[in-house]
Amino acid sequence: MKRELNWAVLGCGVIANEMAQALQGMGKGLYAVGNRTYEKAEAFAEKYGVRKVYRRPEEMFDDPEVDIVYLTTPHNTHIGFLRQALAKGKHVLCEKSITLNSAELAEAEVLARERGLVLAEAMTIWHMPLYKELWKLVAQGSLGRVQMIQANFGSFKEYDMKNRFFSRSLAGGALLDIGVYALSLTRSFMESCPDQVKSQVKAAPTGVDEQAGILLMNPEGQMAGITLSLHSKQPKRAVISCEKAYIEISEYPRADRARIVDAATGEVRELAAGRTQDALLYELEDMERAVREGCPAAMKLSLTKDVMRLMTELRGEWGMCYPEEENL
Repeated sequence: MKRELNWAVLGCGVIANEMAQALQGMGKGLYAVGNRTYEKAEAFAEKYGVRKVYRRPEEMFDDPEVDIVYLTTPHNTHIGFLRQALAKGKHVLCEKSITLNSAELAEAEVLARERGLVLAEAMTIWHMPLYKELWKLVAQGSLGRVQMIQANFGSFKEYDMKNRFFSRSLAGGALLDIGVYALSLTRSFMESCPDQVKSQVKAAPTGVDEQAGILLMNPEGQMAGITLSLHSKQPKRAVISCEKAYIEISEYPRADRARIVDAATGEVRELAAGRTQDALLYELEDMERAVREGCPAAMKLSLTKDVMRLMTELRGEWGMCYPEEENL
């Protein structure tokens, strides 16, 4: 494989800007950019010294110099772009939620596997050093077995029903936007995927999920409770309760420190790892490593699939679907 992997980004929003800055932090530049509005792509390219600007996404996927595509477009556009990029032999890192549902993800996974490509969701939790250290600590057994997990995530968004957060046509709703973080964190500390799920949901005027409470349990008896809201602020806080201690994480998913409290003595120790501001850098580094080593499993697509299955089942129970799913 060539020494330098060329990245192309589709979309010019906040994440694309962070991605371009992260590449600069790696001592390299972004090779190419594409966007629905060509003028925005040109301005983005000028800002970051991007070598190529495409007028149509298809040009990006056809370019033999592009190795990895980062998709930063809305959720409901992902599967269309995944089909094209993977069919043309591009490795893909895709913003969360990687697809709308499990069927779309299964289709994309088959395309990637048939072509020996790395397909991954840009889920910060899989890549932040803090979680990697915590998973090791739990695996070592000194804290005892994980028993219960509580995860909160709430943002206050004004009631603008044309905003992507509340728009059905843009795959809005709390679950795919912020719930994916809470479920990913929860799944990462569980021994297996929950098979018992109970929930309550409050719909926004557009019909998407504005607020939800979710209870989960896996075959091993590990339990979790998740609360989500797009119209009330909550602390982005997770507590992983083990037999001998509990772990408290604030400001996830991009957390860089956690408190570990001994259950018997109340003694508190702090674990710090990584830096919040380098979240995208860790994602890109892990993606490049997976591509170079031919190790798709390192990007934790198996956990992404578990989370997607849970979200698909939850929306099915809620009777909530997006326009693209109505005739399926």
